[in-house]
Amino acid sequence: MLPPIAILGAGSMGGAIVHGLAGSGLATGLTVTNRTVGKATALRELAGVRSIALKEQPSGNRDAAAAADVVLVGVKPVMVPDLLHEIADALRPGTTVVSIAAGVPIATFERILPAGTPVVRSMPNTPALVGKAVTGLASGSAVSDAQAAVVRALFETVGVVIEVPEAQIDALSTISGSGPAYVFLLVEELTKAAVGKGFEAAAARTMAEQTFIGAAALLAASGEDPAELRRRVTSPKGTTERAVAVLQDAHLDDVFARATDAALARAKELAAGA
Repeated sequence: MLPPIAILGAGSMGGAIVHGLAGSGLATGLTVTNRTVGKATALRELAGVRSIALKEQPSGNRDAAAAADVVLVGVKPVMVPDLLHEIADALRPGTTVVSIAAGVPIATFERILPAGTPVVRSMPNTPALVGKAVTGLASGSAVSDAQAAVVRALFETVGVVIEVPEAQIDALSTISGSGPAYVFLLVEELTKAAVGKGFEAAAARTMAEQTFIGAAALLAASGEDPAELRRRVTSPKGTTERAVAVLQDAHLDDVFARATDAALARAKELAAGA
């Protein structure tokens, strides 16, 4: 079982983690906060979740943090320093603070929070909503092995976990963090191509979506290298071979390198407060 947890700012990502924790049955005490009554009310339907609307309970963030052994900070990056100042003197000694805010370094947390506060920086992605997230974790210097294990177990309720040095968190965010958007874009464009071939929109969407879903399931089930699975689909001198040649001529390796470089540059801007 997991210790008492507070999630401050249960927006899209924080909300996904709330659902994962609530569904896991591992959370013995889970308190979440949101600014609005509407968002808070929706989460009150989850079993074992205490959901606070800051509009109704302005001290909600401090109250939730004071009762938790693990505090997840899920507000927007620009709001993180103010929130940390708000809860700093409410934290119990030894409480682990976990960031899910993109671009905010551990140093920012350690500068504002009481000395010795264990801080973990995380980078989950949106498939957390369906229990298929990839979450990167980087621990600060004050985090014990036991505390790191608790945080890992927390995020394993919504998918798989990769532990990395903090220097790699921003780079990880350009792959798994932003990655779902790349996949959705590819599905979107393949759907358009199907419509261009004369298929109705619904059939085009089904073909594109289910092809990606099926291919991902095959990749997961087979354990094979994706290059090997691609080769098996690509018969010599066949239709797929010709299509793949066009894609390779488009230099997808360079496209993805430049796209992830652009995302990394933006992550560094966010870390600098730009």
